[in-house]
Amino acid sequence: MVPSLCQICHASRAMILRPKNHHKLCKPCFLLAFETEIHTTITTHALFKPGERIAIGASGGKDSTVLASVLKTLNERHAYGLELILLSIDEGITGYRDDSLKTVKRNAVQYGMELCIVGYEELYGWTMDQVVAQIGKKGNCTYCGVFRRQALDRGAARLGIKHVVTGHNADDVAETVLMNLLRGDLPRLARATGIVTESAASEIKRSKPLKYAYEKEIVLYAHHRGLDYFTTECIYSPEAFRGSARTLIKSLERVRPSAILDVVRSGEDMAGLVPGEVSGRGRPGLVVDTEEEGAGGCGSANGTSIGGEMMDMETRLSESEKAHGREIEITMDTLKGQEPDSGKVVVPVSKARKAKKLPTQKMGQCVRCGYLSSQEICKACMLLEGLNKNRPKVGIEVGMEEEDSSPTSARRMGSLKVGPG
Repeated sequence: MVPSLCQICHASRAMILRPKNHHKLCKPCFLLAFETEIHTTITTHALFKPGERIAIGASGGKDSTVLASVLKTLNERHAYGLELILLSIDEGITGYRDDSLKTVKRNAVQYGMELCIVGYEELYGWTMDQVVAQIGKKGNCTYCGVFRRQALDRGAARLGIKHVVTGHNADDVAETVLMNLLRGDLPRLARATGIVTESAASEIKRSKPLKYAYEKEIVLYAHHRGLDYFTTECIYSPEAFRGSARTLIKSLERVRPSAILDVVRSGEDMAGLVPGEVSGRGRPGLVVDTEEEGAGGCGSANGTSIGGEMMDMETRLSESEKAHGREIEITMDTLKGQEPDSGKVVVPVSKARKAKKLPTQKMGQCVRCGYLSSQEICKACMLLEGLNKNRPKVGIEVGMEEEDSSPTSARRMGSLKVGPG
C-alpha cells in the first residue's frame, strides 16, 4: 500500500490523522497547524496587549502544559511582547497535587518562567485532605471548585497581574454548553460560551486561548513535542453530571468529527439570543464565563455508555410513525373566526400567560471578604463558615452568582485581603 502524503506540504509521509477534520498530516505540519490555529484565536479575539503580564493557570496536566508551551512559542515567533508567569494552586491533596506540582516546577525551569504557588491552607486555613476528612467525598468538589477559582484571583492579585489564562479546551466548553442545555439554564449557558471572563467589579480577567482546540489534538501536540506533563486524575473526583455530558460528546465525535466545534458554535449562537440584562453580557459588571459544575463534582470520572439508549430511541420513533394515522389533530381555527374543519377537535385556548421574568444578575462584593459576588455573602464564605462551625453547607442557594470569580472569606482573611489594583 502506497503511504499517504501530508495534505499540507504534499512531500512528507503523513503520520497523524487530525481528530478535528481527519486531515492526514506529517508531524511538522501538524505542530505548525495547531500553533497557527491558537495564534488565530488569540488575534481574532484580541486576547492580549503588548507588554501585558499574563498568569498561566498551571496544574501540570496536559492542557495547561500545552498552553504554556504554545504561548511561549507564539510569544517569541510573533513578538506578542508578553511576560508569562506560571500560577499554580496547591489544594493540599496528598498523593495527587504534591506530585503534579513537581511537574509544574520542572516546566518553570524548562520554559524559563517565574512560578507562583498559592495554597488552600495558606488562604483558607483548610486543605482538601482536611475538608474531605470532615465532609466525606460527596460534595467535596463543590468546595474545591469555589476555592480554586478564587485562589487563582488571589494569586494573580498577589503578583500584580490582571489577566489569567486557563487551559479550557473545546471539549470542556462543549460539555458545559450541553450541561446547561440539559438543565435549561440559558443565562448560564450564555456566560459559559465566552472566551473571556471580565467584570467591572474585578480588575482580573480570564481568557481561554485553547477554546477551539480539541482535547485529542492537545494530547497529540504534547506527545509529538515531547512535553513533560502529569496524567493522574484527582483521587477525590467522584462521578458527576459532567462525566455523562463528556460521554455523550465523545459518542457524537465518533460519528461526526466536527460535533465538538458544532456544539460550541451552537452554544455561541444561542447565547446571542439571551437578553443582556439576564446573561450579564454587554453591560457594566460583565460576566461571561462559568466553570461551575455544582455539587456533583468536577466531572473527571467517566460517564456510562448510551448506545443501548439510542437503539431504544430509534425503536420508539419507529413505533411513533406507525401510530401517526391514529392521531387526532387539535386546531385553533375558531380563535381566528374560522369554522373548524370536519374531523378535527377544537380545544379552546385560555388567555396566554405573561412570560416569567428571569432574574437579572447584579454583581457586587461580599460583605465579609470584599470579593466579587452577586450575593450579600459569597459561596466560599458560606462554605468556610460551615467548615469552621463543623456544619458543612453544601446545598446553599446562590442564585445567579458568577461561578468563575466567586470571592471568599478565609480563616486568615484579615492579613490576606487584597485591595483594588
